Amino acid sequence: MKLKSLFSFMVPKNALFFDLFAEDTSNLVAQARVFNQMFQLTDPEQIANCIRQIRDFEQKGDDITHQIFMELSENFITPFDREDIHALTTSIDDIADYINGCATRIQLYNVKQFSKTMELMSEVLLKQVIEIDAAINDMRSMKNVQRVREAIIRINSLENHADDLFDESIARLFAEASDPLELIKTKEVLSSMEIATDKCEDVANVLESILVKNS
Repeated sequence: MKLKSLFSFMVPKNALFFDLFAEDTSNLVAQARVFNQMFQLTDPEQIANCIRQIRDFEQKGDDITHQIFMELSENFITPFDREDIHALTTSIDDIADYINGCATRIQLYNVKQFSKTMELMSEVLLKQVIEIDAAINDMRSMKNVQRVREAIIRINSLENHADDLFDESIARLFAEASDPLELIKTKEVLSSMEIATDKCEDVANVLESILVKNS
């Protein structure tokens, strides 16, 4: 059975899973957007408000993750392999966790000034999450498998770009930083952001696995 025919046959019986995934990635986009906006701010109160919103989005994502796992335990028929549903759910949740973790570090470390690299990496992360959201929605009916594949390629390419930004920034940081404490703070924040972009690649890998298994 061809991939498109397979999914058109199965999706109506499993629309709930796709609804939950779409809700999850939509929530993730909203979180990543606030995260990106935060790095363009200088007012401490506005930054604190962004951090609160990011935490709220992360908690909402946790609720959706729990709901997906509950449905997985109660439903025999699923739109694709149960292992892949679990892996996809976990990978999406990981992104939200690392975004929230990075924002929490900024608050705990009392980071008062954001570097240009932080803003650029948050932009890359937002673009990745938008691609994930689009790919999830395209998988609902599988009318355009090629579009999902193209999104996977873009997510991976953006992750490579994030790696380059991170490496260049860390090299510059060690060469130019005069305050060891500020160096540690900046490195910790950038590392969390870099891991978040890696987690986006994990989602892309799961999506690619689903396509391969059902082609």
